[in-house]
Formats: sequence, structure tokens, C-alpha cells
Amino acid sequence: MRHGSFQLMKSVNKTNILNKIRTSEPISRAQIAKETNLTPPTVSSIVKELIEENLVTESKLGESNGGRKPTMLHINSSAFYVIGVDAGPETVECVLTDLAGEVYNRIESKLTLPITNDQFIAVLKENIGKILQLSTIGLEKIIGIGVAMHGVVDVETGTSRIAPNLNLKNIPIKAALEQEFNLPIKVENDARAMALGESWFGGHGELNSMVAVNIGRGVGAGFVIDGKLYHGAQDIAGEIGHMAIDIHGETCECGNRGCLQTFTSGAAIARRASEQLSDNSSGELTGKEVLELAENGELAAIKILQETGEIIGIGLTNLIHLINPSKIVLGGGVMKSEKFILPAIEQTIEKRALTPEAKGTVVVMTSLGDDATLLGAVSLFLVELFAEV
Repeated sequence: MRHGSFQLMKSVNKTNILNKIRTSEPISRAQIAKETNLTPPTVSSIVKELIEENLVTESKLGESNGGRKPTMLHINSSAFYVIGVDAGPETVECVLTDLAGEVYNRIESKLTLPITNDQFIAVLKENIGKILQLSTIGLEKIIGIGVAMHGVVDVETGTSRIAPNLNLKNIPIKAALEQEFNLPIKVENDARAMALGESWFGGHGELNSMVAVNIGRGVGAGFVIDGKLYHGAQDIAGEIGHMAIDIHGETCECGNRGCLQTFTSGAAIARRASEQLSDNSSGELTGKEVLELAENGELAAIKILQETGEIIGIGLTNLIHLINPSKIVLGGGVMKSEKFILPAIEQTIEKRALTPEAKGTVVVMTSLGDDATLLGAVSLFLVELFAEV
């Protein structure tokens, strides 16, 4: 046996038992032993440690199967807390949650553009500082700060390499926040964070693979495979907004033509509506106004949203053929028009996917609403604590 392998095995067992309690609570020691294939003495020893560390609590006795009634185990959600940050591109929002994702404090502020790297970091520091001031939780119980950032993120260094909607590059988020707050910091792309948040808090059950797609100012996706985020070789996995749909289409902010987000972002929908609704007396429309027109029966607005759904459906069909996920979860401001967009997405997948099974890929709306990305930022730390090794 290699040096340290016994300690590693002990750590793996501990993590697996903790996760089993999280996903199956209330659960007895005997059930844990049966479902993890660990010996009862091993389970009892590790559970004792977890109780001493205040991560696990015991509750009333469970049902007896003929012998003594078993004591049931639960996760102590208030053992530790996490700060989650949804950073831009229009606002910075922060929450303080417990291990179950229950929000205790919330702060939000608008970003004023144009903005510099230093000004952006100052806004992050200000909001996190306010959360800490509001909270009665001791700093020693906060295990870290997770930041969900749009654009391309170097997760290893915690640097925002490209934040297109802010027109910023190389923002040293992790380094700046660690220096300021002396807490562990994790920085992740917002769509990938959303995907992780969905897998932890979205109530989707145990899935081998799931894709979450965030459609708003831009379009991004996150892939969760076997409970872990997939980043790709250079941390750009999930940038589906720059999937080419029409090589002769409009120029995207990335410099290429006909990217998915030039058709499906909120700004793209508003632009098409402003061009097509020539009798619109108010000038340029917003995405919200397009939805209001559609809900009031404006046929041209309905058609624009349905066409948007069809184009999103083409993009998702491409994803299905590449990744073949068990489920696709949709969120973001554009999907507030789900009444008009979602049926068109489903019809397009049904028409274009290769196999009957692929045609039946489950596509649902996020159950977490506008908090999906924030809870994803929180879950960046929960993965380390609970996820099976």
C-alpha cells in the first residue's frame, strides 16, 4: 500500500458517507453501510467523526425491522455557510446561504458602465463587505466565496479572461478577493455555475449528464457529467452562444458571423422586433416589451418569439447530438417568454434529432428562477464538501 493511501481511503469514505446522508436523509447507519458497501464499524466510526465536527446530527428513532429502532442521521445545514456572487453584466448580487442553499442575507447593486477592472473589483468588495456586515454569522463558519462571472474564466487562477458585456479582460477576481477577505475564493463562468446549481438544488434527481443553458444578454451553457462540471481543455466548454448558425449572418461581438446569440439574445429579439413592427410608435423596443406585445395578442411579436424558439431548438439539437444529455434545463431573461418559446424548442428537437430517444430529450425550465446562478456560485464549495470521489 502506497504511503498515505489509507488516509486517502478514509477521506474518500468520509466524503461518500457525508454525501449519502445529504442525498438520502434521514438515513440510518445500517442503511448507509448497505448502500455504500462499507462495513458497519467503518460507517459508525466515520459518522462519529462527522457528528463531532457538527456536520451531521441525529434525530428521532426510525422504524424498526424487528430489532432496536435505529437513530436517523441528517446533515446539519447550519454547520457552515457560503457567500455566492452573481457578478454582472448589469448588476452584482450577493447572498449568504447555509449548506442547504437557504438564503439568509441578500445584497444587490447596479453596475455603471463603462467600468474599469479596478472599479469592478471595488463593487464586488463593497457588496461582499455589506453581506458580512449584515450577517450575524461568525467568519469562522463561512467556508468560502463563490463568484459566477459571465464570459471566459480561468478557473485555476480565478481570473476573468474576457468579460465581453463589460468590455473587460484579465480581471484578477480570486487574488483580489482573497487578499481583501482572507477566505477561499472560487470563480466560475456563470452558465457553468448555473448548471452546477441546478444539479444540486434543482430537484432533478440523480442524472448522469445534464446541460443548463442561460439565455439572456448572451447565451452560455454548462455541462454536468457524473456530478462534475466539464470545462474543456482551455475553459471555454459551454460557449454555445458562439455556435455558428448562419455563416452569412450578422456580426457577433466575438467577430464571427451568425452566432447563435445574434439570433436569440434579448437584444437580438428586441432588434428584430423593432425592425419588423414598423407601426411601433415608441421607437426601439426592449425584450420585455416584445413579450408584453405577444401576451396582448400581437401576431408579429408572437412570430418573432416562436422563431427564436426554433433557432434555440436548432442549437439545442446540436448539443444533443454532441453531448447526448439526460436533461436540458433552460434559464435566463429570454426564457421568461417560455409560453411562446418553449413549445417551438420542443417541436424543433422533435423534428431534427436523429433518434427517437434523442427526440425525447427532456427540456425543462429552471425551478430556481433568478437565483439559479447565485446558488450555482454557492455550490462551487458544496461540491468539495459533499461530492463523491
